[in-house]
Amino acid sequence: MTPPVRRLGRIYATLRACDEGVLFFPVYTLLMADSGLSTAQLTSLFVIWSGVAFALEVPSGAWADTYSRRRLLAVGALLRAVGFATWFLWPTYAGFALGFVLWGVRSAISSGTKEALLYDELAAAGAADRYTALAGRAATVAMVSMLAASALAGPALALGGYGLIAACSVLACLGSAAAALAMPERPRVRRERTTGGRAYLRNLREGLAEVRTDRRVWHAVLIAAAVPSLSALDEYGPLLVRDLGVATAGVPLVIAALIAAMALGSALAERWRATPLATGMTIAGAGVALAMGALAGGVAGLVPIAVCFGLLQLTRVLTEARLQHTMSGHTRATVLSVSGFGAQLGALAVYGCFGLGSLWLGIAPLAALFAVPIVLVGLAAVRWLPGDGGTEAVAEAV
Repeated sequence: MTPPVRRLGRIYATLRACDEGVLFFPVYTLLMADSGLSTAQLTSLFVIWSGVAFALEVPSGAWADTYSRRRLLAVGALLRAVGFATWFLWPTYAGFALGFVLWGVRSAISSGTKEALLYDELAAAGAADRYTALAGRAATVAMVSMLAASALAGPALALGGYGLIAACSVLACLGSAAAALAMPERPRVRRERTTGGRAYLRNLREGLAEVRTDRRVWHAVLIAAAVPSLSALDEYGPLLVRDLGVATAGVPLVIAALIAAMALGSALAERWRATPLATGMTIAGAGVALAMGALAGGVAGLVPIAVCFGLLQLTRVLTEARLQHTMSGHTRATVLSVSGFGAQLGALAVYGCFGLGSLWLGIAPLAALFAVPIVLVGLAAVRWLPGDGGTEAVAEAV
């Protein structure tokens, strides 16, 4: 790897680490429950969060193809910092809702933007083939950062309560903004000389047209969207862990172990056999592991659940990288945002089904039911995920 590529990889990994090294992650559902919110109310907040990101997902992708990607990432990080501060200063349903709205805006702004920025910078340096490796390593760093935050959340909560948790989370967001601004960003040259609103509409139209007319891209978008949408189950992770018999004080440590499994999954992405058959069977295996763990009825079920989380993270990296290699790259962030739009739509379905199902079932048996759609997505990936024929599109992107 050349020095510029190594530097790019380090800055990107730092960005991902700050994004995920947030002490609020393993305990914010507990804060909301301790503030008197029910599972149904918590689910409604998840719906608000996903709904905002859902509405802005594709428009924000076209923003990232028209304007500065690193500045958009910095703005998104600052918005989430304000949201985290709001949770602590105004711990009511309305305050939590406002925080999730800001987080939803940030999710839309960053979804596809950071990946497109990394890929296009690598392509410009003639190193697009290093994308899976750098993305996988950055995801590993992000998971390790999340692991550290989860391990520290318990002691921080005991030492300074939710105030210390909120302060550290805001600092992580500020670090993310700084890392985003440090990313290199070369001007994107297009044949057309239009700027502003006309350029935005053009990029939006062309990105949507590529997804609609190219069958390989469409199939890659579907699979790349389905995996993270089902990964939305991890928002119920603390509740599932507690339902399996872990005391509240021990929940952050168990969540840390689950995150470690996800970090291992990301680390394996560069070496994993990424054929459609292997990727699809890996996704299906995650569903089987989830069912085994949730139905185990005790803390022994945490091991297969950790396997499920790790495999889903692994295939999340693989399917997103496959989409990157399949598309033409002229409106990369817009196409990635279409995938993100699908992921948000799927997450809304997950939250809605989980919230509705919680009226009749406990957390563990309800989680076991979600093994069915995970297995079905794995079988669909075997049939639909594009093979290695899409990598020639990189030359067009450069």
